Amino acid sequence: MTRVVYCNGPFGWPHSTTWMGPIQDTIRSHCPALRPAHYTHVKATGPDHMNPEVRSFHHQDTFTWSHVVVDAASRHAAIIDPALDFDPVTGQIETASAQRLLEYIETTALQVDWILETHVHADHLTAAAWLKDRLGAAGTSPRIGIGRGVLTVQRTFKQKLDLGDEFAADGREFDALFDDGAEITIGNLSGRAMSTPGHTADSLSYLFGNTAFIGDTLFAPRSGSARCDFPGGDAQVLFDSIQRLYALPDATRVFLAHDYPPEGEAPLAETSIAAQKAGNIHVRAGATASDFVEMRKARDATLGMPRLFWPSIQTNLLGGRFPPANAQGQSYLKMPLGGEALESLQLKPAP
Repeated sequence: MTRVVYCNGPFGWPHSTTWMGPIQDTIRSHCPALRPAHYTHVKATGPDHMNPEVRSFHHQDTFTWSHVVVDAASRHAAIIDPALDFDPVTGQIETASAQRLLEYIETTALQVDWILETHVHADHLTAAAWLKDRLGAAGTSPRIGIGRGVLTVQRTFKQKLDLGDEFAADGREFDALFDDGAEITIGNLSGRAMSTPGHTADSLSYLFGNTAFIGDTLFAPRSGSARCDFPGGDAQVLFDSIQRLYALPDATRVFLAHDYPPEGEAPLAETSIAAQKAGNIHVRAGATASDFVEMRKARDATLGMPRLFWPSIQTNLLGGRFPPANAQGQSYLKMPLGGEALESLQLKPAP
């Protein structure tokens, strides 16, 4: 049986998880870094009270960028889209990547007000709950926020995963559900949520001063746009969301949730509205909705299921926590089996 551990202590953290296997109650206080961290550090430009400093950390295994957004005057901060380390073959979960964020926060004496999710991710497991527990144990009380569209995502996957009545699908796992235009404050820095659905029903961008954190709405210009074939996705809606982003000032610094660089090139954490409008391979300024929708549907038809889809969805619906443990202290993640596969193999579910 696979042994699964958390790094750096529980602090109220639920049991560790094995993919399709039991979650064991083993805690490890230290773990080695899985891979070298790539990061960028962007200092504020313009009036300090308007624009944040941003430190970005790259999660190589899932091509994910996590960002620490800092109000330089107050030293308050928000973390956007943090990731856990998960191996779907062995079921091992570690926190080396999240620990890098925590170490940066501690060494720079930041107080974290928010842990913000741009949507329920389908390609990595969020570290939001782990970070909240660790930071809470250190004396701060960050809140986890996400778009109100998460209610639609929770209801959808409650049915698809047969999660039962114990999962209320009412967003209670999060501390705040943001509507379009909701104000979000980091220290003395005021920002707002911008609803940017299309990739998913709950996709949200966060705007602080001259920065925009856009989740999976767009990738770097060389990589284009996000897929729209997940439940709740819609290419026309994504096009409309992109046009909302393109209405921002051209100089807006755009921070990405992912980058998929060609071999030999470094991943990009940041681009700009001007760069996206001028060079995005899927949707330059002036592109038509019909052309974009046709392209997106054709491309999506060629894409496979993300490697971590089911473990990510089930964990991220709960804000980064795992299903409740049974009487033996073990918890399980589910993975639905397709009916067509069962039929083609001439197999039937056990009675």
